[in-house]
Amino acid sequence: MPFVLYLLGLAVFAQGTSEFMLSGLMPDIAADLDVSVPTAGALTSAFAVGMIIGAPLMAMLSLRWPRRRALLVFLTVFLLVHVLGAVTTSYAVLLATRVVAALANAGFLAVALATATAMVEPNAKGRATSILLGGTTIACVAGVPGGALLGQVWGWRSAFWAVALVSVPAVLAIWRSVPADGAAGLGADGGAGADTGSGVRGIGVGVRGELGALRTPRLLLVLTLGALVNGATFCTFTYLAPLATEVAGIGEGWVPLLLALFGLGSFIGVSAAGRVADVRPLQVLLAGGVALLAGWVVFALVAGGPGAAVVLVLVQGALSFAVGSTLISQALYAATGAPTLAGAFATAALNTGAALGPWIGGRAIAADLGYRSPLWVSALLVALALATAGTAAGLRRRGVTRGRIRGAAPGMADPAPTSLDR
Repeated sequence: MPFVLYLLGLAVFAQGTSEFMLSGLMPDIAADLDVSVPTAGALTSAFAVGMIIGAPLMAMLSLRWPRRRALLVFLTVFLLVHVLGAVTTSYAVLLATRVVAALANAGFLAVALATATAMVEPNAKGRATSILLGGTTIACVAGVPGGALLGQVWGWRSAFWAVALVSVPAVLAIWRSVPADGAAGLGADGGAGADTGSGVRGIGVGVRGELGALRTPRLLLVLTLGALVNGATFCTFTYLAPLATEVAGIGEGWVPLLLALFGLGSFIGVSAAGRVADVRPLQVLLAGGVALLAGWVVFALVAGGPGAAVVLVLVQGALSFAVGSTLISQALYAATGAPTLAGAFATAALNTGAALGPWIGGRAIAADLGYRSPLWVSALLVALALATAGTAAGLRRRGVTRGRIRGAAPGMADPAPTSLDR
């Protein structure tokens, strides 16, 4: 794998830390800016909405830019708004910085996914994706607990300064390591840009061409599955602290360690899936999806035992991110004609799940179903994902069989194969 992929992963680490670190900083932010805790909680919602909306919009904006320029612009904006967030005394300004940071994060991730998969062999998208997402998982392991610790020692603003400082070497590394001519160059006819010969293929098509390439049932299916699986993941992750303390009887002092354990599991899952997702994606998704469903059900049944809860936090973190990262790589395989927008819509789908899952879990808790209920919601969402995938597979087989019975040409009956068909 090219070393530059790990540098892109460093930037993703800083962005992942920023996205999740507020969970441990909310009371301090609320007290310092003289707002309620629920009002401060809107900072997290604003970031999620910015990611959902920003991923496709920022990706389309960047299509005519060289990739290095796009990466540098998005990451520099991300860095600067964290500096502004660290010094502002206005809640409104801080809220605005979260929206802008999310837009920059979404644009960066979309272009980074396209850049990473363009720098490797066509059949290595899963490994490239796992390196980038490894930055997010490391953020869960080290960045989020580290941000909480900084907030306790030096105040919540220090966590914002830390994110900005970590972004600096990533900016310099991208400037030095991503080829300047590895660009999204459109030809004079507005068509596909040629391979630059630099090792980074051009983004290839304009906005209209990439949007056309997204109209594939397989891609829509993968995006739907990604939203459901990620919704299940963050439904439980969001309420892991009260689940641990109120149901499992784990002391509050152990909650940061439990969060880090979930992050460790996610890192293991992404790393393991990256090694096999390019070769056996269907097996990873099927076996991993079934195991993920079983894990959520078992977790819901035995959540009252602290030992079982600790083990299952690690296991479910690994399974969730193994399946989720494989779905992202499959989105890129399913839309090879739209590498930037495919990554952008995959980002939007995952963040849609990350927003809806906790909301559904919160509704279940508000309905007096207890802190164990998010586990059942997670199980339900994964079951829905498996049912959706099974229904789609059945419809596809029926369509292929009907086409052959009618004597249709094989190219008309069978969808173009992707790695998911292996």
